[in-house]
Amino acid sequence: MSDSSKTGSDLTEAALFYHEHPRPGKLEIQAIKPLGNQRDLALAYSPGVAAPCLAIADNPALAANYTSRGNLVAVISNGTAVLGLGNIGPLASKPVMEGKAVLFKKFAGIDVFDIEVAQTDVEKFVDAVSVLEPTFGGINLEDIKAPECFMIESKLRERMKIPVFHDDQHGTAIIVGAAVRNGLDLAGKKIEEAKIVASGAGAAALACLNMLVSLGAKRENIWVTDIEGVVYEGREALMDEWKAVFAQKTDLRSLDQVIDGADVFLGLSAAGVLKPGMVEKMGKGPLILALANPNPEIMPEDAKAVRDDVVMCTGRSDYPNQVNNVLCFPYIFRGALDVGATTINEEMKRAAVEAIAGLAREEPSDVAARAYGGKTETFGPNYLIPSPFDQRLILRIAPAVAKAAMATGVATRPIEDFTAYLDRLNRFVFRSGLIMKPIIQNASKDPQRIIYAEGEDERVLRAAQVLIEDNIAKPILVGRPDVLQQRCERFGLRIRPDVDFEFVNPQDDPRYREYVDEYFECVGRKGMPPNAARTVVRTNTTVISALAVRRGDADAVICGLEGRFIRHLRDIKQVIGVCETARDLSAMSLLINSQGAIFLSDTFVTEDPTAEEISEMANLAAEEIRRFGIEPKIALLSLSNFGSRDTASSRKMREALEMIWKRYPELEVDGEMHGDSALSVELRERVMPGSKLKGEANLLLFPNLDAANIAHNLLKVSTQALHVGPILLGTAKPAHILTPSVTSRGVVNMSALASVEAQTRSAG
Repeated sequence: MSDSSKTGSDLTEAALFYHEHPRPGKLEIQAIKPLGNQRDLALAYSPGVAAPCLAIADNPALAANYTSRGNLVAVISNGTAVLGLGNIGPLASKPVMEGKAVLFKKFAGIDVFDIEVAQTDVEKFVDAVSVLEPTFGGINLEDIKAPECFMIESKLRERMKIPVFHDDQHGTAIIVGAAVRNGLDLAGKKIEEAKIVASGAGAAALACLNMLVSLGAKRENIWVTDIEGVVYEGREALMDEWKAVFAQKTDLRSLDQVIDGADVFLGLSAAGVLKPGMVEKMGKGPLILALANPNPEIMPEDAKAVRDDVVMCTGRSDYPNQVNNVLCFPYIFRGALDVGATTINEEMKRAAVEAIAGLAREEPSDVAARAYGGKTETFGPNYLIPSPFDQRLILRIAPAVAKAAMATGVATRPIEDFTAYLDRLNRFVFRSGLIMKPIIQNASKDPQRIIYAEGEDERVLRAAQVLIEDNIAKPILVGRPDVLQQRCERFGLRIRPDVDFEFVNPQDDPRYREYVDEYFECVGRKGMPPNAARTVVRTNTTVISALAVRRGDADAVICGLEGRFIRHLRDIKQVIGVCETARDLSAMSLLINSQGAIFLSDTFVTEDPTAEEISEMANLAAEEIRRFGIEPKIALLSLSNFGSRDTASSRKMREALEMIWKRYPELEVDGEMHGDSALSVELRERVMPGSKLKGEANLLLFPNLDAANIAHNLLKVSTQALHVGPILLGTAKPAHILTPSVTSRGVVNMSALASVEAQTRSAG
């Protein structure tokens, strides 16, 4: 079996497990209002529910105030054109529709019901969907084959007074429009004069061409080819009214014949369609959008082998300029829903194009630069369009779409205060739960060598396979080679020691004596005789791993999956030590749940920190948080709420606050305060109007280890949060001590963070 076949098999098994456990599917419905007593029940249902019912009956627009309709979209398909799977039917399409729903929620906070309709007749499908208008604020049509998709969307737009958007067409078209806008401008060309050649004439391709016409392209400059060759006047095979719009009066019949002098190639067809010889015939500085998936019409390296002036876009995440619908569809709906738009018109789509193109031209923000290790892409051949995970997308596209809806008269609830609206979108960006994405993306740019003390642990082995496949880190596993081999086979993993990853055999390593000498240098004057040092270096895998990092044989260490945290901490502190800018080590935990993400410190190390230590923790934690592309907002917690109690711990937190204000004036921090004041602006304003902390805190500092650890564990379980950490702060070299409860996913996340930290240390 080939490596690619094994990889595909591994991914299939992992995907099936992911969809089945711990509960089948990817979605659930949750109540957002309390139902804790009889009065709550009376308000939620009978008799209280009569009040909003009657109000909506009198004024239907109030449904947006009293129900979820204004934030609810239907993702609807009949399964006739699913991804690259074809006509697999509505039931088999459900995992895809659930996936689309997850993207809406994660990227834009939009709730979704996925609806799979067992109907291929256009009129019956339209009848089934149109009667759902009272339920939804918008309709996203998905994976419906052409030409039926054109007819269905057109008829639904006529019958419904809410946005109807076929993402396969318009989402792709909007991103292509932005890429072509920037690509032609980079080449010094005008869209009105550009020759555009398309391979593929399905729904997405035709929508892209219509968008380019809307942006100024001339129909006479557009050449379309499909499986039958050139679309020309008089052709009868595989023609329809939508394709016929682009028919040329010509005797040319093949892609090879029409590609000569082309400024833009748009591929939405099949792998390998565009040959290197055809690329040679294209005009100066050609823009190629090869969007067939998983393999494009031509691979970027093959195109650049024959033309060094070519600019490439693909649908793949492993090349620059990825054309991915997630760049726009969540944010277009966000803007449309927020103004109660009755449709998504051409002006709104063009506004999205300009917003995406404009974002690629923006100077990267300081926060974004820090999130990507100070090496963010800037506008150019490898950065025509933003990354799908650029957190600023929602801040640019949603307001632009909303303003276009208002300007064209389709907004039923115009936004009056755009400053407040942007503030609300900004708060959502932090709560989106995509916090690990910039870390993982940056780690993959320059994977570092990470050594794992518990290399034989199943979680480490599973994580190692992900890290290798996704190019996040270069694992070095401490473990016996025969055991590593056997366990890889037992767990069904395709990675193998000394083939896919390095290992350190604690029973037989040629560097043993050197490691012993290094270790004795660290602990010889701390009560550790030479014989004991030799035993430790043979048996203590955390010490072995830490020594590897100290000597430069690895870039970062991860340990702690077995044994007590305090023992690992002692070893890390003895061997790796504390950095010059810190007095001592501390630990920060990141919790990611459905409400977003929050950092807590110090959750694992310092039992009763002094005000001085809390001040230092705040600065170290803030530096780490900025790696995620987030500006820290810090709350110092206490049983006292801005002086309401006078205790030793509350006095300590006040003293720490004064130190932070004096030493780190750039930090946004306030205290001492209650936990609810930290997370609720409304509650904080009641007791401390004009607080130096604006918005919700994202970093909580506690007066002692008991409070921090208890809060961390309660929040982790009660909110079903993903724990990233503990993130060890203040070490001389990257080192992190996990806990025995960590999952393989947690190991992957911490490995990515360690890799980015190692990148920064080596660069700085």
